[in-house]
Amino acid sequence: MRLDHVSTILKREYLTRVKSRGFWIATLVLPVAMAAIVVLPSVIAMKSRGSLRLAVVDELGGVAADLERRLAAPPAAPADGAEALAAGSSPDQRSAISIEAVELTADATALRAELDRRVLAGEVDAWIWISAAGLERDEVEYHAESVSNFMTQERLERALSRAVAQRRLEREGFDVERVTRLVRGVELETVRISETGSRKEAGLAGFFLAYFLFFLLYTVVAIYGQQVMNGVLEEKSSRIVEVLISTVRPSELMVGKLAGIGLAGLTQLGIWMVTMLALSTPGVLGAMMVAGGRLPTVSAGLVVHFLLLFLLGFFLFSSLYATVGAATNNAQEAQQFAGIVVPFLVAPVFFMVPVINDPDSTLSVVASLVPPFTPLLMMLRIAVKTPPAWQILLGYLLTAGFVAGLVWVCARIYRVGILMYGKKPTFGELWRWLRHA
Repeated sequence: MRLDHVSTILKREYLTRVKSRGFWIATLVLPVAMAAIVVLPSVIAMKSRGSLRLAVVDELGGVAADLERRLAAPPAAPADGAEALAAGSSPDQRSAISIEAVELTADATALRAELDRRVLAGEVDAWIWISAAGLERDEVEYHAESVSNFMTQERLERALSRAVAQRRLEREGFDVERVTRLVRGVELETVRISETGSRKEAGLAGFFLAYFLFFLLYTVVAIYGQQVMNGVLEEKSSRIVEVLISTVRPSELMVGKLAGIGLAGLTQLGIWMVTMLALSTPGVLGAMMVAGGRLPTVSAGLVVHFLLLFLLGFFLFSSLYATVGAATNNAQEAQQFAGIVVPFLVAPVFFMVPVINDPDSTLSVVASLVPPFTPLLMMLRIAVKTPPAWQILLGYLLTAGFVAGLVWVCARIYRVGILMYGKKPTFGELWRWLRHA
């Protein structure tokens, strides 16, 4: 294999993509789109306001007035103990709930029918019926035309639960303040232990870091693997490959193509990471002040592992996609054959939650050492809790050996497939290409 030929093909593949308009559109648009997907729903939810005109039938007496007081409480962080019970949960001013107490009549059936009529007429939005029998089952009836306003219902349910709980305690003769102080919850203060020392770190923060790195790696590998397949198909369909093969070996063409497109992927990935770092730094600093050092640590070693595992994952799946492109004649056939590759790319997603929850379990260790799964699952384990050095090294060696063998196998199929036109090959024909190439 002549390195100058590989280098020339690498430069051509790299510059063709980096200089294209689509590359820079994707590079700039994707971060904006991702930020919009993450930020906009939260902003819209924060800005949106809901209102609920609620009619309350209170058979017990006093619960409706207590409920109205809790729902009208000003937004303030609830304190511990009795203050938390008195204030209800943290009031959400985005959903204003107005209470109308309805006097109980002798004919309950007629009252229910009247309340239904008022809902249908738009006089009230919903009505609830607080009864002793219902509270024995821990239930309060809620009637409305639409029951999909779950955020407002959740706020109502929390306030109602606390009002009923206080009423039950008072009825049994308990000191409400003392009881709430004794049964108040505790919060786990998570501290991550490492060789460099211990530090506070929120469990969810570590989860989301691992989750983010997993899907970033997954997305980039999937996108550029498809680009390799499409690049081979384009050259094959335009017969450019016949000219190229007259001057370079098929293996040189394949390696140069993989390296060039992989370098373009690293370039785009680097731009995304720098952009993300620049945009998120102010928010991260602010969150550190609020969280008191609970944010996850992103070390230089984590970044190095991310890049190395990206390269291994890219060459692994791109070799398969290049083989698919060489063995098929058009995009439709390629997509059908690509279904063979997809399970190996998607399977790690099913292991994601178990690995994050217990990175040292037998399942996590074994799955992360299976070469097609190693780039994604080993990245998860390293982000959550750094595995023993021998496991990381073994994962790298097994995957590198698997990739080397895969490139050799795919290069033999590629050597024959790029010059084959006409019908779609069968698996038997692929095996003959592999044996006689």
